[in-house]
Amino acid sequence: MASTTILPGPYTVQWDWRLEGACRDVPSDTFYHPEGERGRARANRERQAKEICAQCPVLVECRNHALNAGEIYGIWGGMTEGERQRYLRTVRM
Repeated sequence: MASTTILPGPYTVQWDWRLEGACRDVPSDTFYHPEGERGRARANRERQAKEICAQCPVLVECRNHALNAGEIYGIWGGMTEGERQRYLRTVRM
């Protein structure tokens, strides 16, 4: 019989923080840009998303997830794709 003592803990524990996210009931297009979005429209959407993130009780967990998982799309933990890329470049230097 196989031993279950070496199995990892419940997977949901790693994701439970998402249940507390301020974005939980917000349409996902607030955090992900449509194709071709630029300029003022993109800046306004990003500002709106960041305002939601600023009030979020799990902002740190969300940001850490995005940075550790290499999320390349969307606003996570109050950071845009470009902000995460710049942050990771400075940390890796």
